[in-house]
Amino acid sequence: MTGTSEARRSQGVDQVAAGLVACLPVLNRHLKQSIDRHLPYPNLPERQLALLQYVAEHDGATVHEAAEALRMVPNNVSALVTRLTEAGLLERRQDDTDKRVAHLRVTATARQRIGEVENFAAAQLASALRTLTEGDRAALGSALGALEALTRRLRDHSA
Repeated sequence: MTGTSEARRSQGVDQVAAGLVACLPVLNRHLKQSIDRHLPYPNLPERQLALLQYVAEHDGATVHEAAEALRMVPNNVSALVTRLTEAGLLERRQDDTDKRVAHLRVTATARQRIGEVENFAAAQLASALRTLTEGDRAALGSALGALEALTRRLRDHSA
């Protein structure tokens, strides 16, 4: 009996994993396309956007820290920093004690744009959520904590 219940549980895990793999990219792609169509900013390549978001969450991070967190080569991150600095979205500040180290900060313009994008995405999701049944909204709300825990586990596991 134990083997059967474990097999059922495993099948359930596999089904949930397959469902998430199918749904999450579609959700993300729809939000990104909607943002791209409605906001007046030029589209940033995925890696530039990832770097900008990382620095927004880790003010003062170094190129090395960002490269490690984003699993990128430091030279590539340095090139992205140059592009984002030229675009007025990122600032480099030299370390007071080690002049070879630069600390990164998003500019006020970048912070404003990030906030606008997050607000727009949240409004798009809220609009779609309102079309669901109360039960579906409650189920999604209940799943948020588990999704956040899953995200942390994936980050920790792949580190």
